[in-house]
Amino acid sequence: MMENKISINTKEISFQDRYKLLIGSIVPRPIGFVSTISPNGIYNLAPFSFFNGVCSEPMSVLFCPVIRASDGQEKDTLKNIKATKEFVVNIVSEEIAEQMNQCSAEYPYGIDEFKESNLTPEKSKIVKPPIVKEAKINMECKLMHLVEIGNKPGNGTVVIGEVVYFHVREEIYQDGKIILNKLKPVGRLGGTDYCRVTDIFSIKRPEVKNKMPIGENPNNK
Repeated sequence: MMENKISINTKEISFQDRYKLLIGSIVPRPIGFVSTISPNGIYNLAPFSFFNGVCSEPMSVLFCPVIRASDGQEKDTLKNIKATKEFVVNIVSEEIAEQMNQCSAEYPYGIDEFKESNLTPEKSKIVKPPIVKEAKINMECKLMHLVEIGNKPGNGTVVIGEVVYFHVREEIYQDGKIILNKLKPVGRLGGTDYCRVTDIFSIKRPEVKNKMPIGENPNNK
């Protein structure tokens, strides 16, 4: 028996309420600040909090733009990636949080969010979309896979890209590691809320004694 819990059948509530449950429960979420370019050469810049890493070989990341509830259309970011097969993920630090939020507005297709937010596009090394100069970390990506989860409001498309070039500010990188208190990343919560990484604690991973040899199946004994 689950005491003091509300049980919810997700099939019996609206997609808007399911969305609120997700973003209020999966917290904090990292923000992928994605820059793309249209076939006509117009820049686009938008934040996504359904974002994470996939693996390191090949180095890859994913994010999920959802179909807009306001008009049932794909996000401009997804339109551009489908056309060009390239994008850049920029990491959001406290210093550019306000500009990132400005880019979350639903501008008409063809509006350059770099101009709207006063952020600076800088030429990438390999891909055509620009990196955000003010961001302390940038990942140039080439499209690997698109996984479509329907085609109506509330549905989304998982975008998986290979990181083909990585940019990191010298002052936040030491001994192969990112210095967190200098990166000052911003996390996404529910509603209009965000968070800073200011309270950190460590837990050492436990060591397992008498590990089973690789390939050995205990059911064979």
